[in-house]
Amino acid sequence: MNISIKSIALTAAAAAFAFGLGSPRTAGAAEDVTYLLPAIPSLPAFGPWMLAKQRGYYADEGLNVTFQSAQGGVDVAKQVGVGNAQIGGAIGDTPIIVRANGIPVKAVAVLGGGSLTQLVTPADSGISSPADLKGSKISVMSYQDTTFYSLLGMLASAGLTRNDVEALAAGPANVWQLFLSGEVAAMAAVPDWIGIVQDNGKDVNILPSGEFFPSMAQAVLASDELIEERPDLVQKLVRATLKGMRDIMDDPAGAAADYVKEVTSHAGKEASIQRVFELYSKYVYAGQAQIGAMDEKRLAEVQDFYLDQGIVRRASELSDLYTNEFIQ
Repeated sequence: MNISIKSIALTAAAAAFAFGLGSPRTAGAAEDVTYLLPAIPSLPAFGPWMLAKQRGYYADEGLNVTFQSAQGGVDVAKQVGVGNAQIGGAIGDTPIIVRANGIPVKAVAVLGGGSLTQLVTPADSGISSPADLKGSKISVMSYQDTTFYSLLGMLASAGLTRNDVEALAAGPANVWQLFLSGEVAAMAAVPDWIGIVQDNGKDVNILPSGEFFPSMAQAVLASDELIEERPDLVQKLVRATLKGMRDIMDDPAGAAADYVKEVTSHAGKEASIQRVFELYSKYVYAGQAQIGAMDEKRLAEVQDFYLDQGIVRRASELSDLYTNEFIQ
């Protein structure tokens, strides 16, 4: 993976103006912040962020947050690393990938002790572990996506490799459509896609990837520069976002009701959003002794696997990949 900082840094000044980085603030005015997400902000995956905005948690911190979408978590890290956006969202292991290519970002909070990716099979399939998938077709979003890397890790736990299955890179829509139609035996899925197939009447068996491979939940990413120069801003963004996650864990129904006020494209779908939030609460958000904390041992295990698989060519110091200083 060859990532050129120089090629995207040329646009940093123009992007900074567009994102409000260069705009002066008057005393007492809310600070404009661009929060870059790895996909369209209207996805239920970004419930904590949308809820934090709807319930005024960012405003309470003196922030006016605008969400923009990028082309995946690696793109988010690249843009945050060169200053095109102040803060971003990706997966907890994204810094492993981008640090190896010179992108100076850290995970400053991890939204859950589970994994964003789950291995999903039909309820009546008889598949109870990754070992049962030998020779099967499995849908994934892409071959450069964390959902696929998580699948590789789960297969490895059973002594299998990608050559033992037929992984189909289907894109975000076809991942669940292929599964729903029965064209694949399993899908490497985020809770959003699980909710869709359940809404379509399909009973599923969910194998949490964390039981087989320590892949991670979503994370808040910040650049080394922002952490050094504006730790106050990082702290405010982390605090508000984690409040949104806590609210979903504590009351998925109430969170869904307020979420659709912010994301009006989901109006009338409160029950579906609630089910997805319940999936996130059970499989992704739960399991942290301290909400937001990175598990260094887990991070090290993922990095070792990425090195072994050739996903990255060199290891980074773990202290360069995360900090827990902002979750207090």
